[in-house]
Amino acid sequence: MRDTDNIAMAFAALGHSARLRIFRLLVRAGATGLNIGEIGRHTGLPASTLAHHLGALVQAGLVWQERHGRETVNHADVVAIRDVLDALIAECCIGVDAEEKEDAV
Repeated sequence: MRDTDNIAMAFAALGHSARLRIFRLLVRAGATGLNIGEIGRHTGLPASTLAHHLGALVQAGLVWQERHGRETVNHADVVAIRDVLDALIAECCIGVDAEEKEDAV
């Protein structure tokens, strides 16, 4: 399970509209992923801007990259985003006192 800092980092990365668009595009691309040129064609963002935003998504653990020669293919880490969401809903309806007890330990 992800800790609070990692969850916050994931949401911060997705809190920018361009990064959210890129992440959603990569989710739709599935296992094949997309290179920067393909992402640029779909989003209209220039390569340097895409590299910046992809770097933030990679750092947050939401995107992973693989090299194929000179090409870098980007993939949404669906397991990571599921972990983030699972960590949030795992606490559903346990009561607010549970958090206070956990913080006191």
